[in-house]
Amino acid sequence: MDVSPTAMVNAVVANKQAQLEQQVQVSVLKTALDAQATGALALLQAVPAVLPLAASGSLGTQVNVYA
Repeated sequence: MDVSPTAMVNAVVANKQAQLEQQVQVSVLKTALDAQATGALALLQAVPAVLPLAASGSLGTQVNVYA
């Protein structure tokens, strides 16, 4: 096992780089999730709360079925 100061410094630097990469990946993931949540909320708000029955014609004037 190599316990030289250079090997120890290299191990610490590699560990710090790995931690930084992980922090960046988590930050990107959080940003992507926030963007998806915003898009989903916009889609949900675009759906009308109550869909009216058809006023004329042979379809949709008797039964209101949500699919």
